[in-house]
Amino acid sequence: MRRYLLLDDNRALAENLAEILRDEGHQATVVSTGDEALRAVGATRFDALVTDMRMPGMSGADAVRCIRRVDPGIATVVMTAYPREDDLETARREGLLAVLPKPVPISTLMELLANARRDGLVVVAEDDPALSDNLSELLRARGFSCVTVSSALDADLLSCAMPFAALVDLRMPGGPDGEALRRLRARFPSLPTFVMTAWPDLAPLGEGVDVYSKPFDTGALMGALETAHAARPVSSP
Repeated sequence: MRRYLLLDDNRALAENLAEILRDEGHQATVVSTGDEALRAVGATRFDALVTDMRMPGMSGADAVRCIRRVDPGIATVVMTAYPREDDLETARREGLLAVLPKPVPISTLMELLANARRDGLVVVAEDDPALSDNLSELLRARGFSCVTVSSALDADLLSCAMPFAALVDLRMPGGPDGEALRRLRARFPSLPTFVMTAWPDLAPLGEGVDVYSKPFDTGALMGALETAHAARPVSSP
């Protein structure tokens, strides 16, 4: 049994989703405001949050940020009828499992929630959009949440509370080789890091750093991530 928190000012929609989840044998808590969601997260350890973006009072983006400060490990799915709204980018910087359109595709949502991993946020630092998108999709298919950066300087703009691991290109715009890696490791010293590079001889070696030479086997990389996730220290309930 898993525990889910559903945040939406459209209570009828949230209750409908909750009923579907309960029929699957899970617990589902429905709240209508960000303040209610914060109280719920403070009292219960949820596996995932499903939130609307546009709500009265605290927006979905603000709710995600505040909830992550209370429970950094919670996986988050955002629902929105406005996929281009500015607040959505704010939420993305926190690291999301997925963004789904409204009306919500129920089968897609159920599959995402079934696979969602607590403490599974991965930073993807890669300036090649095609590779970044591919890695993001592979991660989400395995239940990992994802936040992406495309330059070394962007690494300082991450607002996510605590990533579980990072996939980092060694050569990126905004700094010398390895700058994105250096900035991430300075901010998160114990962060398991998987370096992706066409110049493996330049890759720094050290504890918690694995090197994958481009082109690399994405299946092997995903397998290594899953192994690292299984071996991580589990946060207290």
